[in-house]
Amino acid sequence: MDRLPLNHTKWSDRLAFDVALLLEGSGETMAEVMDRHKIDANDLLIYNADKVFLKKVEHYRDEIREKGLTFKLKARAQAEELLTTSWLLIHDPSTSPAVKADLIKSTVKWAGLEPKTDAVVESGGGGVRITINLGNSPNDARTIEAPITEVTDVDSIEHSESV
Repeated sequence: MDRLPLNHTKWSDRLAFDVALLLEGSGETMAEVMDRHKIDANDLLIYNADKVFLKKVEHYRDEIREKGLTFKLKARAQAEELLTTSWLLIHDPSTSPAVKADLIKSTVKWAGLEPKTDAVVESGGGGVRITINLGNSPNDARTIEAPITEVTDVDSIEHSESV
């Protein structure tokens, strides 16, 4: 099992998905799952005691029972795995800055972290707002607001990494 900083648990969502498939009778054998994820019986015992892992497996089992193996469910499982590939490419010095930028933009989009519409910007949803409270009363607070300014006359900046 990979131990990249991207993984916040000792198990991956893909492992939970594969175990759910196994338990629902439509996946690989336990030996194949263990081999693919490079885990042993001791790891399985540890995961079996992990409430978060068990909850994730149960969630996938419910989806499989209710909806079957839908395209969307399969795509989501693949997307989880592809995040690791994206992470590796972004941090690889041989990857071009343009590819890195596209991967970062895509990750932000998939995570739902980009503004939904331009109306958010126009309605004051952006910019900077700082409130400093210098006393005990709410009347003592001072607020500084800076609106978003759009820069349109910008020259392209080339990025080069020194060796």
